[in-house]
Amino acid sequence: MAIEIRKINPTKSDLRKYVKFGIDLYNENPYFVPPLIFDEVDTLHPDKNPAFEFCQAQSFMAFRDGKPVGRITGIINNKVNEKTGEKSLRFGFTDFIDDKDVVDALFNEVEKWGRQQGMTSIVGPMGFSDMDHEGMLIDGFEELGTMATIYNYPYYPKHMERMGFVKDAEWVEYRITIPDCVPEKYLRIADIVQKKYNLRVKKYTNRKKLKDEYGLALFELINEAYDGLYGYSPLTPKQINHYIDMYLGILRLDCVCVIVDSEDKLIGVGISIPSFSRALQKSKGRLLPFGWWHILRALKAKNDIVDLMLIAIKPEYQSKGVNALLFSDLLPTYIKNGYKWAESNLELEDNASVQLQWQYFDRRLHRRRRAYRKPL
Repeated sequence: MAIEIRKINPTKSDLRKYVKFGIDLYNENPYFVPPLIFDEVDTLHPDKNPAFEFCQAQSFMAFRDGKPVGRITGIINNKVNEKTGEKSLRFGFTDFIDDKDVVDALFNEVEKWGRQQGMTSIVGPMGFSDMDHEGMLIDGFEELGTMATIYNYPYYPKHMERMGFVKDAEWVEYRITIPDCVPEKYLRIADIVQKKYNLRVKKYTNRKKLKDEYGLALFELINEAYDGLYGYSPLTPKQINHYIDMYLGILRLDCVCVIVDSEDKLIGVGISIPSFSRALQKSKGRLLPFGWWHILRALKAKNDIVDLMLIAIKPEYQSKGVNALLFSDLLPTYIKNGYKWAESNLELEDNASVQLQWQYFDRRLHRRRRAYRKPL
């Protein structure tokens, strides 16, 4: 049967069907972790996502015999293109059945749209910003995914290579065994760093107080610390307010570490959360009627896994042992809460300084993912 490609209108109704296809394709897959449907719909909706202030986007779906068989979104991040001097079209939110004709039709359509906008290359999978999922899974297909990463079938990268895409960047992910106690080396380094730079750890039991005191500074620190990373899109004030409101409510404050200097200025932060993977699988991407209960339970009940969502250190303090101070604070909480493993989530494969922080831990490289690029 002929393949039909349809433009997706940015309405909640059409976007919900678009998002739902990306979940239904993995029905019964034991490793796929679905996004929350409303969250992904809002990400793709121009009125909900502040990134549309500097991004253009167009989503497409492929149909055969009236049934959806693939989806893809083309994104032009004008801010990053201006910063890099490139004319890159990003592709993201991409899923398809294992069919050459379907894959080719989808990518031909999004590439045509990109050329019409003056783009000269296509890269992905990437989102509007680093707060969205990025990187196609190329190894670790039999590992449980996380809420912060993409899961895809093993045939995806084979189609990318067949179409002439080549590696543009690669990320690695580690599963780290939580030790019975804080490594002695970490304790010594943390003590030296704390005294040498007059640093201290601040802990919170009130979300509003954390938001009022360091909510804005936290994301400004992320902008500063991540600025040189691959494809990073600096967050605007509107984006920062958006993400503060979005994520503050799901934090376990005992899993957050804030490091400040003698003037109470933020110089480092570590944010981790109990794994939501099993809860999201049970919810199938829905909050109602019982999805919220599974997520709340993951946040408060016993959990074996903690996700390391982000670590950001002010550039002038990087490679000076501040990470040891951060983990000397968080590890006792992990041990007390009964976490057995930590998920590192994405780290660029050539970011040696980040990977060096795991040197005193038992760890396993269990997932690898890639961004692909080709000229248009």
